[in-house]
Amino acid sequence: MEIKNKKVLGLELPTDPRWVNMTEMRLEDILTDHAYCEQKAASSCISLIQAYPERERLVEDLSPIVTEEWGHFRMVLAELKNRGLKLGRQRKDEYVLGLNTFMKTNNKSQERLLERLLKFALIEARSCERFRLLSENLTEPALQKFYNHFMVSEAGHYHLFLELAREYYDADRVWARWKEWLAFEKELLEGMEVRGDRMH
Repeated sequence: MEIKNKKVLGLELPTDPRWVNMTEMRLEDILTDHAYCEQKAASSCISLIQAYPERERLVEDLSPIVTEEWGHFRMVLAELKNRGLKLGRQRKDEYVLGLNTFMKTNNKSQERLLERLLKFALIEARSCERFRLLSENLTEPALQKFYNHFMVSEAGHYHLFLELAREYYDADRVWARWKEWLAFEKELLEGMEVRGDRMH
């Protein structure tokens, strides 16, 4: 699968080109953060299944993603070990915390489902974009190949979350809210420091 530019993913703001060079200088830190991102992705899918067991397609489609994301966590752990690096402590994810502030909060379970699906789709889209940058711009071929694998996987997850949103909600409503999420994410990133020790 080729992910040539941000428009494929619908993102409004490309990642600062300095980011890849910064990550290459802090490989242990970026791999640590990547590992925890994969762990949190698996936990997010589990939480959706637990919250909406009556949504049969959601349960069926997300169950294998849990396994896949946990497998990714183990892959990153193995990469750390192979390089003689250590898994550090989990750090506060300012990007996800920022996204959380945009979620509509009310007592309607159905409203919360749409917000969570769109938030997860956005996280996967941004992860995919950054994995693409790493796969194309890191100087080490082995790492390029490593991140190409993750890029393809995240693209599939991004599409799946949007498909699930359209499964349970009117397509026009999903699209309108998705555009709002994209605009907010652009503003969020514009206000964040570019750091080489974070995936987001």
